[in-house]
Amino acid sequence: MSEPRKILVTSALPYANGPIHLGHMLEHIQTDIWVRFQNSMGNMCTYVCADDTHGTAVMLRAEKEGKTPEDHIKAMQEEHVRDFRGFLIDHHNYYSTHSEENRYFAELIYTRLKTNGHISTRTIRQLFDPEKEIFLADRFVKGTCPKCGSEDQYGDACEVCSATYEPNELVNPKSVYTGATPVEKESEHYFFTLPEFQGMLREWTRSGTLQDSVANKLAEWLDAELQEWDVSRDAPYFGFEIPDAPGKYFYVWLDAPIGYMASFKNLCDRRDDLEFDEYWKKDSKAELYHFIGKDIINFHALFWPAMLDSADFRKPDGVFAHGYITVNGEKMSKSRGTFIMAKTYLEHLNPEYLRYYYAAKLGAGVEDIDLSLTDFAQRVNSDLVGKVINIASRCAGFIKKGGGSLSDNVAEPEMLAAFQQAGIDIAGAYERREFSKAIREIMALADRANEYIQSKAPWVMSKEEGREQEVQDVCSMGIHLFRLIAIYLGPVLPAMSDKVKAFLNVDSLNFTDRETVLTGHAINKFKPLLTRIEMTQIDDLIEASKEDAAAEAKPGPKAAEKKKAESKQDKPEEGSQEIEFGDFAKVDLRVARVIEADHVEGADKLLKLKLDVGNGETRQVFSGIKSHYQPEDLTGKNVVLVYNLKPRKMRFGVSEGMVLAAGGGDELWVMEADSAVKPGTKIS
Repeated sequence: MSEPRKILVTSALPYANGPIHLGHMLEHIQTDIWVRFQNSMGNMCTYVCADDTHGTAVMLRAEKEGKTPEDHIKAMQEEHVRDFRGFLIDHHNYYSTHSEENRYFAELIYTRLKTNGHISTRTIRQLFDPEKEIFLADRFVKGTCPKCGSEDQYGDACEVCSATYEPNELVNPKSVYTGATPVEKESEHYFFTLPEFQGMLREWTRSGTLQDSVANKLAEWLDAELQEWDVSRDAPYFGFEIPDAPGKYFYVWLDAPIGYMASFKNLCDRRDDLEFDEYWKKDSKAELYHFIGKDIINFHALFWPAMLDSADFRKPDGVFAHGYITVNGEKMSKSRGTFIMAKTYLEHLNPEYLRYYYAAKLGAGVEDIDLSLTDFAQRVNSDLVGKVINIASRCAGFIKKGGGSLSDNVAEPEMLAAFQQAGIDIAGAYERREFSKAIREIMALADRANEYIQSKAPWVMSKEEGREQEVQDVCSMGIHLFRLIAIYLGPVLPAMSDKVKAFLNVDSLNFTDRETVLTGHAINKFKPLLTRIEMTQIDDLIEASKEDAAAEAKPGPKAAEKKKAESKQDKPEEGSQEIEFGDFAKVDLRVARVIEADHVEGADKLLKLKLDVGNGETRQVFSGIKSHYQPEDLTGKNVVLVYNLKPRKMRFGVSEGMVLAAGGGDELWVMEADSAVKPGTKIS
């Protein structure tokens, strides 16, 4: 057996100047899935990240809010950590670039670059905002790209043609802060001699470290000859002052990637099982991978490896770039409500829905990902609720009724072996970051498992005497298949995995557990694992995002909060409107006893109930409670029926009433009447 791999993984550092949105979440979800997979395989995979806290933008944002930069970045980090935790992102350390560890490594690397002759100085003419009286960082100048003529481009790179340039090369530049036309002023700056690493970078970028399309793009830049990289900024600036250079500060992109090292060092100082040098020395045998967006590939695949090489640190084994997020086929839009903040999403929807959808869309390339909200709801409902969870919900009740333990027999050993063998290909897809392929293979297994259960129809067998053991064998087989599918989905759905562990009465659902078979094993009562997405939830999310945008666009209280406050003043709370007694008296509520309860073939959320409503009369009711109840949970119970509700024709049959329930979403309880009450008794 091979030794477990030692792996260090990072995501790009979110800038401490704004909240986390669903674009950020793509990268962190992608990274988290890969890290969880590695640890599920028995490897030692450590995931660190941090807030990118330095630069003029942070300084000015703090000034605008009447805070010190330190107070601003602290508050922003708390928000970022909250949002990442909400999406179940398991950073082993989420730190800050404004730390003593980061200062130490920034100064160390800079000093080594300087000692090795890779820092030069010269006087440059730099753009200066005459109204704000501040030198303009490249991201705070906009104008027309000097290469392709695209308008509204930043001062360092064009988002249309990907060309890089100096801010003063822009055509018709404007200050992002004031809109003023910048003037040029002279200043001495410090440069990293990047062209000296041209040969090394040509070889390294073609070493398999990068995706082919990324390596091809970098080859264009390398063929055009690299330029020296300006690594200094003038005061006023929030960051680390360059040693022996008063009034000069490290450019934020110098110390930002060093934040990976600082965050890991901070973690090493708190854990006995991690040694910094084992992962960062040039002869390291550990693996190092960066997950990033395609817009920052030049910093991670040119500047960063060259700095590491000069400073005698190891270079990453892989830099994995991903594309952008579009929503409903278009760029994220605040006016359309599709620029969705992580916090707003979490107020309306389960984070695992998005984790699953992103996984189902993500490949190993840099293509953009479209979040189609209609497809999002349909896929989650169909795949997770209609297929995966349906396997367990169809089988668990029969196991419980048969004593609560899985059969000692494996009904279909060849089928089970095929599901176990499938884990090899699924693991390979995860390893290569081909998550969409892994999901397709997992869903194919779910289809096979459902077809097996449907063909055996344990709900039919259970009504025939003498077939009790056969029912147990079939449903135990269903649970075995469900367990393997849950293992394979574990990196994507960690919260659901914890619920499955509680249901199956096991401590572990790792890839390394897939050869184990739980014969003769006692399981617990099945409880709902996920509920369906309703389109009303999507609509509410869009409206809330529009309110977020409106609140951001104008001062004062949040538009949503203001609207709620005004609403409370103008009308009673929802559900508290008064009605006349005559209106209430029209509703005929009666006690009904559940004679039979069954699944409805082709329906994700319905159970078919046969009710005794007294005087020899029975009613058929279709009730949307499948995600919370199994048929056997209801049989023999007294429930409350809306007796005089107009019958509703459905594609499964006619529903002759409504069973009352309390709650909704993840929690729902069917209202029960005392067992001593006779069916048909009116409730008044």
